[in-house]
Amino acid sequence: MPETSAATPKNLSPEDIRRWLVEKIAFKLEIPEEEVDVHQFFDDFALDSTEALVLSGELENWLGFELETTALWYHPTITELSEYIAQKQAEHAAG
Repeated sequence: MPETSAATPKNLSPEDIRRWLVEKIAFKLEIPEEEVDVHQFFDDFALDSTEALVLSGELENWLGFELETTALWYHPTITELSEYIAQKQAEHAAG
């Protein structure tokens, strides 16, 4: 399983977050990272609800803060969610 750092870097870029999400989704789906389409809707990935909840929890642990339960609804692709999270992470880091 890919390692998750306990210490979250400050000022994550959307690309940092995108890479993390691609790595985790590829691992959970047992496919090469190159096959994860960052513009595909999360609903179209073959993740069951338990896997999606685990992924969400791992993401929050990595980030060090909770996301709204609607975050995936309003930002339904890896690209959109990565950009949103980078903005939220910057706000969270600023205090």
